[in-house]
Amino acid sequence: MTGFEIFWPVVAHVVLIFALYALLSRRRVALVRAGKVDLSQFRENREEPSESLVVRNSIANQFELPVLFYVCCILLYVTEGDNPAALGLAWLFVVFRYAHAFVHVTSNRLKYRRPLFMACFVALAALWAWLAIWMAMN
Repeated sequence: MTGFEIFWPVVAHVVLIFALYALLSRRRVALVRAGKVDLSQFRENREEPSESLVVRNSIANQFELPVLFYVCCILLYVTEGDNPAALGLAWLFVVFRYAHAFVHVTSNRLKYRRPLFMACFVALAALWAWLAIWMAMN
């Protein structure tokens, strides 16, 4: 590995966040243009329509569990524990985040969303476990 590979999954996750912000903006503009909401509702952040609320919630979700992902990736880099297995787990986490966000902003069915969240959780737990093992061995 050349040294920065562990940060590509982080960049990919940030792209997801920017895409969700773009989607939120598009949905809010469409709601205002359709006359379904008044622009002031967004200024005061009250009574968010479900069409945009699911996107707003998905964005908020990107700043919960993923914060631990960012910290772990940085620690893996600093401790030189960012091997191919760790990189694979990092990419797995991000792929599951994309799938989770897609379900969140489309059908929002918990039947699909929860297993994807749990897959993210397990991938991240494995990444942290690898970090702990790596530090214990060195």
